[in-house]
Amino acid sequence: MANANLITLSQPRSAASEAYRSLRTNLMFSSVESPIQTLLVTSAAREDQKSVTLANLAVTFAQSGNQTILVDADLRQPKQHEIWNIRNDRGLSSMMVDASAIEAPPLQDSPVESLQIVNAGELPPNPADLLGGKRMDAIIATLTKRADYVLFDSPPILAATDAALLGIKLDGALLAIRAGETRRDHTVQARRALERVHVRIVGAVLTNAPSDNRIAY
Repeated sequence: MANANLITLSQPRSAASEAYRSLRTNLMFSSVESPIQTLLVTSAAREDQKSVTLANLAVTFAQSGNQTILVDADLRQPKQHEIWNIRNDRGLSSMMVDASAIEAPPLQDSPVESLQIVNAGELPPNPADLLGGKRMDAIIATLTKRADYVLFDSPPILAATDAALLGIKLDGALLAIRAGETRRDHTVQARRALERVHVRIVGAVLTNAPSDNRIAY
């Protein structure tokens, strides 16, 4: 059974779920000339709940009829296997070291039709080197052939270079900001850290906002 934080499943008619669907639509049509197929979701700090935000966003992509793959590329403190209550014995790290895992990705089904998950797997000692390497290019290419959208979870941008190294390889990045928690200066630093390496920032999502406007884009 999926985590209660998956409000798009537990309360599909709520204002928050509708806001996630609006966010999905904005992302899908944010640029006709440079459409987004691969998206990074990161944050300034760990408490910003970027993993829950991404999980709910992935649900809405899949519910719109798009084949979607959610990849837990947070190889430091992965959360997607906990959110979805699925095993984490194999995952992205397996694809990093095993060529056969690239040809046959360790995809796990979710309760949502058209949504599959690649968990983090065993945590490597050097996640930044792996995410920034050429093997990651092959992994991205393989997954994009299997899905309309591939969404990546990553560590907070201010905690490690992982998000920047991965973001360079993707079509865009979305910043998760938690109302009442995320410091304004940290948000500015996070944005600048992505811009410094020319990661395309497609927007920001505000969570934990007042109930009449739970998610903002």
